[in-house]
Amino acid sequence: MSSILTNTSSMVALQTLKSINSNLGKVQSEISTGKTVNSAKDNAALWAISKTMESDVSGFKSIQETLSVGESTVAVARQATETITDLLGEIKTRVVAATGDNVDRAKLSTEIVSLSDQIQSVVGAAQFNGLNLLNSVGTTSVLSSLDRDSTGNVSASTIDVATVNFSDGAYSGKDVFGTATAGLSAAGEGFAATTAAAATADIEIADDTLAAGDQINLTFGDEKVTYVITAADVAATSTAETIAINLKAAIEGQVTSNISVDYDTSAADTITITNNESVSMNITGQFQNAGAGAMSALGAGLDISSSANAQASLGTVEGLIDTAINASSAFGTVENRISIQKDFVSTLTDAVKSGIGSLVDADMEEASARLQALQVQQQLGVQSLSIANQAPQALLSLFR
Repeated sequence: MSSILTNTSSMVALQTLKSINSNLGKVQSEISTGKTVNSAKDNAALWAISKTMESDVSGFKSIQETLSVGESTVAVARQATETITDLLGEIKTRVVAATGDNVDRAKLSTEIVSLSDQIQSVVGAAQFNGLNLLNSVGTTSVLSSLDRDSTGNVSASTIDVATVNFSDGAYSGKDVFGTATAGLSAAGEGFAATTAAAATADIEIADDTLAAGDQINLTFGDEKVTYVITAADVAATSTAETIAINLKAAIEGQVTSNISVDYDTSAADTITITNNESVSMNITGQFQNAGAGAMSALGAGLDISSSANAQASLGTVEGLIDTAINASSAFGTVENRISIQKDFVSTLTDAVKSGIGSLVDADMEEASARLQALQVQQQLGVQSLSIANQAPQALLSLFR
């Protein structure tokens, strides 16, 4: 039955053309934006995931910038400590020269002061963007990553960089080590000696005015011992005797070389070291005030007025060299870690971008093929609708 009121063919053709036009509009949007999921309307789940990951990518870019600044800051500190190590080596040669006889100690002392000033110049200049890792004690943190767990919670991770105080202030000279120290004939804040195999050396704590936080650094060959004086040490009836006993325990706990450590009860403030190794061993000692910079002994001035005093100062310089070398090694390790992390974040950013692309990017080859097909379908749909709309006109022939 034909009807002039209801044109079923026209309605079918119209709905088909609407569907074709809708698909054509979607394909044209994919081609113009390059995305198959351009809004939450297209695919809410994939759109939400892509936006979350895009925010992470933005965060990674900021982290890369932070890591670059951190790497440069640590690199400056490392290069400065390496320079300081070289300068301390120059100072050591002057101190060693002063241990001999018939030397011009005044000129050597002038050179040492000049080199010490240069060290402080290096320390002062070792900053990047206003941050100097060589004039304070503590840590500074470099943002290294954003960590997202399975529940969506985000936390920041950091790489901690230990700072080192290489300033020369806050030092007050003390006769920490007594005349018995390693057989030396002079007391002071440092000493250096060589103990032959099966020989002994005495370390005497001579100053009862030591304060809590003061630090005694000893080396036995390649091994280091650090003892920080406590408030209990200072409050003891005999500070020097208490420190000597506790220092003995520290040596026994931190040194693995074959040495014996005895407390000399006849000399209340003295411990005796016996070298049980088959070769001689270098023993050095260095004192550092609480809160003082590592180079505080240089700021106070090394005493090379006599051969014995120069020998004592040699221990101080040896301790400073060890400090500078350890700092260079630590900064180098952290710098390498930051560099590795920066490369990883860069690679991770690329991987996340690739993942986002696989979720929302349009397949342009497929879109091109679909566009051609839909354009043909659109043309055919228009023709079909035109034919369907002409059907009622055929009914007029029945009334002629």
